[in-house]
Amino acid sequence: MGVTEKIWGALTSVIKLEDKVNRQADAMKGQQARIEDLTGRVIRLEAQLELLTGAALARRLKGD
Repeated sequence: MGVTEKIWGALTSVIKLEDKVNRQADAMKGQQARIEDLTGRVIRLEAQLELLTGAALARRLKGD
């Protein structure tokens, strides 16, 4: 194998690796967006739970 073929093989490998890294970065961005969406949903659920438990406690203290 000549030097040119070795260099060409190395460049090809680097290009393939770069493509894989870019695809992984895109996948991670999508996952991060999903995680942030789920975090927001959990926060809203926690707020609703606190409001509902607070309202139930207030009703119980009133004697209803």
